[in-house]
Amino acid sequence: MQVRLIAVGKTIKKYLLEGEQEYEKRLKHYIRFDEVIIPELKKVKNLSEAEIKEKEGELILSKLETSDYLVLLDENGKEYNSVGYSQFLQKQLNSGVKRVVFVVGGAYGFSELVYKRSNQKIALSKMTFSHQMVRMIFKEQLYRGFTILKNEPYHHQ
Repeated sequence: MQVRLIAVGKTIKKYLLEGEQEYEKRLKHYIRFDEVIIPELKKVKNLSEAEIKEKEGELILSKLETSDYLVLLDENGKEYNSVGYSQFLQKQLNSGVKRVVFVVGGAYGFSELVYKRSNQKIALSKMTFSHQMVRMIFKEQLYRGFTILKNEPYHHQ
């Protein structure tokens, strides 16, 4: 199984980039992982929130294949603890899906078309994190999930 993360806007904080790179390196032991960055839109002063979401949504959808299992990282999504999240990952592995795609949207969230295309929504927390921080937190939780599945000592209960 391959896992892809699609994110709107790039990470610019050095300390977050270092954390992301560390977890990406660790993930190589478990799965094929890649990331697609959609550049933030330019000249948006005259666009409404809805128009920005639509344009970002078109870019997100253009990066998908028909067979992708699409998971939106959304504040209104299902919450898991780390063990529950590892069980979600195992279910995807067992299902035979070729690629699970997780998406971090832009500042205003997702367009209706992206919501309609999605297979699931997951909330990383009830708290709000910056879009840059979400990427590192997501990668750490993905790594944690696979260490739980392999009964490795990273996660403590």
